[in-house]
Amino acid sequence: MSTPPFDPTQRPRIWAVSISRLRDLFFDIAGEYVERADLRIVARGFEDAVHEIDAVGAGRPDVVIAGGSNGAYLKTRVSVPVVLIGPTGFDVMHALTRARRDGAKVALVTHGDTPDEVRRFIAAYGIDVTLASYQSAQDAESVVLDLRDRGIDAVVGPGLIADLAASAGMSAVFLYSRASIRAAFDTALEVAQATRRETVRRQRLDNLLQHLRDGVVALDAQGRVEAMNRRLADVLAIDAAQAVGRALLDLAPDLAGSLPDSDGDAFCTVRGASYVVHRGPLASSNSAPGTVLTFQESRAVEKLDRTLRARQRVQQFSARYQLADIVGVSDSMERVRALVQRYARSDATVLILGESGTGKEMVAQSMHQLSVRRDFAFVAINCGAFPEALLESELFGYEEGAFTGARKGGKAGLIEVAHRGTLFLDEIAEMPLSLQSRLLRVLQEREVVRLGSTEPTRVDIRVVAATHRALTESIEAGSFRADLYYRLNILSIALPPLRERPSDLLPLAVELLLQAASREPRLTARLPDAGAARRVLAHLGEPLKHYTWPGNVRELQNVIERIAVELAEMNANADADADADTDTDADSNSNGATKPVLTREVLRTIAPEIFAQPHARAKKTALTLRERSRHVEADEIRAALTACDGDRDAVCQALGISKTTLWRKLNAAP
Repeated sequence: MSTPPFDPTQRPRIWAVSISRLRDLFFDIAGEYVERADLRIVARGFEDAVHEIDAVGAGRPDVVIAGGSNGAYLKTRVSVPVVLIGPTGFDVMHALTRARRDGAKVALVTHGDTPDEVRRFIAAYGIDVTLASYQSAQDAESVVLDLRDRGIDAVVGPGLIADLAASAGMSAVFLYSRASIRAAFDTALEVAQATRRETVRRQRLDNLLQHLRDGVVALDAQGRVEAMNRRLADVLAIDAAQAVGRALLDLAPDLAGSLPDSDGDAFCTVRGASYVVHRGPLASSNSAPGTVLTFQESRAVEKLDRTLRARQRVQQFSARYQLADIVGVSDSMERVRALVQRYARSDATVLILGESGTGKEMVAQSMHQLSVRRDFAFVAINCGAFPEALLESELFGYEEGAFTGARKGGKAGLIEVAHRGTLFLDEIAEMPLSLQSRLLRVLQEREVVRLGSTEPTRVDIRVVAATHRALTESIEAGSFRADLYYRLNILSIALPPLRERPSDLLPLAVELLLQAASREPRLTARLPDAGAARRVLAHLGEPLKHYTWPGNVRELQNVIERIAVELAEMNANADADADADTDTDADSNSNGATKPVLTREVLRTIAPEIFAQPHARAKKTALTLRERSRHVEADEIRAALTACDGDRDAVCQALGISKTTLWRKLNAAP
């Protein structure tokens, strides 16, 4: 039975139990303790006193005071502490002195065996006294009658013995004094306070256990239950209160063989559900150490893992690149940087056009970093990297139960995650038609509806889209919605391919080589700045410039990475040679380190595609008359856009063409 709750500030409840003249002493000193205890004197004994204590329920005493056989009986039959009244040496001496005045033959009767200290006291003072003891109320009567038959004149003993002796016609002296009763009351107060402190501690621990999300059980050294919370009791389908004191494996035999044998974790199945069971030590200062077992449902562990991953994922939605990371000295890249700065001040949707590898996402991130949304999420998703069904749930999210396998509680889509930030839709031309209409509504209404829901959620986002395809051709082919195109193509940035800006090749190569060197400890000291990187690449300028770079900056980065690996190996070999032979001639720099030398032959080995089929490549790069015409038209349109500060309406009016024709000619340029 659990301990009933109580007010810790309430006075401790103390019951003084007696059916003899001891009760009179209780009344005599009760007034001394009314301020410190809620004192009750109970005129019952033995089994009647047990029933009285058990019957009151929540009003049960904190401590019981009793003497003699009555106290010994209660001590083994009630669950509350029982303080036994013990006579002092002064009590014995004083009582025997009084008894000697009443009769020549005196007997001292005690409950249980006569204490050794009493025997030593009597022997030391040469007192002529008969010693006797009793174990129960029935035994007490027999002892008293036997003493009478032996000619005893006066009997000294507890209340029951004194009453029986008086009834038998002998002189009776009560053994206890007020001092011994006060000592018992003081002890009872200390026990009550300690019991209450322990009760408060246990109730707090029990309250903690009951509020834990996991099932918890504490076991003693023999595997018996000391405490169990309701969560685990419900899992095991048992009564937690009745489980105390019983072996856990008797209560739940299905757990046999699946619990951890030592401190650590294990998996088990309870009533069809999987749990992670952790075993830990339960330390105890006054008994053998026990064990604590915690049962955590595996689905809760998985949910927590998903939650942590989701939080980490949200924290990863940030822009890494800034405008300074866009490298290039050509006029076309200067125009790109100018547009990025200009468009960053606007919230209008931007369409970024450019071949693969030209840095479309870098431009989008730079624009986000310069905008007022820079403190919020930059969420990027490649529309061509997901199947249609998965792309829909990733973008728009879903409600719980929207489809088989939907996460409990639902999931916010990336559009919602980008709230107050920027949503970057890469490869927008790859988006399925069925999702284009839903995206169009997001752009028009600035609200999103999750899968399985009918309630729209307002979002504040800026959309930046990118593609390497000519969207006008996709519109004509029926694979892209014209209305979505016009919603996306409010502001536009066209990134030139690397082959059209040869002046940017060397600055880009130098920057990429420095980045690669920072990741390679063997190159950090060899390439401390751009000047050192430029000297390393000096022998490779011609083949790099004559290559058309169909993969643009991404392909250049790959080639530079190969150069860095080769350079690191050359440096390692040079250092080894220098250590082996200090007299070896070497081309050394100012600090004595060997300068790495990369030749065309080395480049041919690590990047053969740069030298492959030069004639075919030259033929491929030669423009036809129609392609040159489109290129000239595109340059004229870009110049007009720059002159009109990007005002498409003004450009169309000046050139006498429609908006569709404007962007079709731009996208059609070789």
